[in-house]
Amino acid sequence: MRVKIDVSEEELDGDYGAVPGLIITCTRCRHSVEVFGTEENSVKRGAVMLRDECPFDEDNFYSA
Repeated sequence: MRVKIDVSEEELDGDYGAVPGLIITCTRCRHSVEVFGTEENSVKRGAVMLRDECPFDEDNFYSA
């Protein structure tokens, strides 16, 4: 199933202070993940993480 994601840019806590990152949220179940970086690759990484960490064990395809 194709599921939309919400992407918000935030300052995340890194090992040595705040770093730019994204919070990627599934619009279906509201589960979210944090990823470092703000580029398109970071969005893709977040989508893969959402699929791996789905609390309902669904194999969704996420799109922004």
